Amino acid sequence: MVSGYLLDTDRIIDAPKGYTEAIDFVNQLAPSGLAISVISYGEIYQGAYHGSDPATDLAGLAAFLPGKTLLPLTADVMRTFGIVRGGLTPHLQRVIGDMDLLIAATAMHHGLMVVTRNLRHFRLVPNLAIYEPT
Repeated sequence: MVSGYLLDTDRIIDAPKGYTEAIDFVNQLAPSGLAISVISYGEIYQGAYHGSDPATDLAGLAAFLPGKTLLPLTADVMRTFGIVRGGLTPHLQRVIGDMDLLIAATAMHHGLMVVTRNLRHFRLVPNLAIYEPT
């Protein structure tokens, strides 16, 4: 049973910058519960530290992150990753990439729906619940 959402990096990056549409979207999902993979956490900090305005981006992240659950890579998540990755053809392993597969495995292990713009890759992960607006 899927209960709550795991925000992919591409759904996080605009909200800390203050983009109203991104903030409204995240706020709409918040009552169901929001989580972030430690993978996305690293990716958004990379972007903040190496962007054009690190001070503003880091302040935006500090304001955005409270209320979101940060999910680590545990042995159980890594087991799910290994099962999913091993079930893919070598071609799909390269297409999807390990970072996205780790995010997918985190969502699967915790029974969360991935919220992403990268439907092209995440749709290739078997049995992954993906949020797709109607």
